[in-house]
Amino acid sequence: MSFQTGHIGLNVTDLDTSKEFYRRVFGFTVAGESHEDGRRYAFLTQDGALVLTLWQQSTGRFAADRPGLHHLSFQVADLDAVRRAEKVIRDLGVTPRHDGVVPHGEGAASGGVFFEDPDGVRLEIFAPDAAGDRPAPTTGAPTCGFFS
Repeated sequence: MSFQTGHIGLNVTDLDTSKEFYRRVFGFTVAGESHEDGRRYAFLTQDGALVLTLWQQSTGRFAADRPGLHHLSFQVADLDAVRRAEKVIRDLGVTPRHDGVVPHGEGAASGGVFFEDPDGVRLEIFAPDAAGDRPAPTTGAPTCGFFS
């Protein structure tokens, strides 16, 4: 039996805010949505494939200190794509977890930008060759662990 990730479904507090965030940061297209009170949702696609579903069923922020989702990671082609995403993130007023693009670990070729969505879900956009010779922000642990 072989498995591959299908789509990701997230509970959100404000569908319009989250929909706009994911549309702007990731370039997703809204392929379908419901505005029915108590049943608000949106289906977000990329190149015609369903990637993310948003469900307005929550209050408060995502509790990172509870068992469950650690973070979502999205791969892009190269460092330029990571930098374009970082610019959009900063334009939206989101402060990345680290200062700019950082490697996954000391000496790693791969790296990216780490941040949170409007509800506190931890996100990563990375490229296999984005780290260059930058130092890792955390020693002895992977950057994608979101350690301080």
